[in-house]
Amino acid sequence: MSPSPSSGEPRLAVVGNPANRRVRLFQDAVAAAGLPAAREVAWLDVLGGRAEFRPGEIVRVESPGEDAAVERLLRGGDDPTRVEGTALWYERFVSAVRGLGRAVRDAGARLLDDPDELAVLFDKRLCHDVLDRACVPVPPSPTSGPGAPPVRGWDDVRALMDAPGMRRVFVKIAHGSSASGVLAVETGGPGRVRATTSVERDAAGRLFNSLRVRRLTTEREVAAIVDALAPDGLHVERWLPKATQRGRAADLRVVVVAGRATHAVVRTSSSPMTNLHLGGARGDLNAVRAATEAAGGGASWAAALEICERAAACFPGTHCVGVDLLPATGWRRFAVGEVNAFGDLLPGLAGLPGSGAEGLDTYGAQLAALLAGGPPRTVTGQEHHARA
Repeated sequence: MSPSPSSGEPRLAVVGNPANRRVRLFQDAVAAAGLPAAREVAWLDVLGGRAEFRPGEIVRVESPGEDAAVERLLRGGDDPTRVEGTALWYERFVSAVRGLGRAVRDAGARLLDDPDELAVLFDKRLCHDVLDRACVPVPPSPTSGPGAPPVRGWDDVRALMDAPGMRRVFVKIAHGSSASGVLAVETGGPGRVRATTSVERDAAGRLFNSLRVRRLTTEREVAAIVDALAPDGLHVERWLPKATQRGRAADLRVVVVAGRATHAVVRTSSSPMTNLHLGGARGDLNAVRAATEAAGGGASWAAALEICERAAACFPGTHCVGVDLLPATGWRRFAVGEVNAFGDLLPGLAGLPGSGAEGLDTYGAQLAALLAGGPPRTVTGQEHHARA
């Protein structure tokens, strides 16, 4: 049995899959902070209406992923490699977190992740629109915002790609994660279409995620996958040329905790998708900082972090987010590709110098912010200068 927290110590609960690495890493950080273990509330209990919370608890929500039984309840299938079914997953997930929010509120506890914000974060179209309206730089997209046209299949995507500047686009399922269902599509004239994707299609037309990125070289192949994905909802955005590091396309995952950028990792790849599980590799963060400072034109490492913090500020009710930051060729400009609710799974990554999270991993930084008791805040210009 965990010891009772002493006066002033937070009473923590974590909603997650108890055997999952995310829960384990959080509990490790709790122990390292000298706190009693967080009470674990299983996603299965949340989905089954059995979850209970206690007055005064601070409740953290972890990803429901990597559990077959939970996946079955959310998506309705047993195969975690299947791509289809994300619309149903989203509907059930949002319903579950809103019910969770009511249960936490009724118990007199505190939830660290606002359910309505989670609903936006898990819809790429909604999230893109929120960022755009807040003047956070994002890739141009014709599928977000009021009056956006529906995307019912490849014919609609092909028509959108006829617009100026849209010859190269990313097509993403609206509720996907970890590059699931993503296609990097480019056209070179009538009938000339190719795409890069980790999606594989079997003889029956079913779609599966693969750890192998492959090239599609005919419009027929691309159209078949896009048409199969479309019922779950699609987001289309301009494919921005990325800066490179050692000849590989590069972007960054920046973790923002309580309003402050605390951790960053560079991801590089020989393909348009930099996800580490798809063959991406960690790059050199010091080299990115140097390249950004050398780029001139108003670019700076501090300005890049400030963009991530502005993106996180669009979701003030969410304690921690992971921001995918896209550097343009030459490292002079940056845009936000996505904001991830569960984007903090970066084991062993130490905090950025000057962030206040030096020596802490992403979970330790979140606990430190909770113990400090301060609300989310925006870093001042002077602080940015000191961190650069």
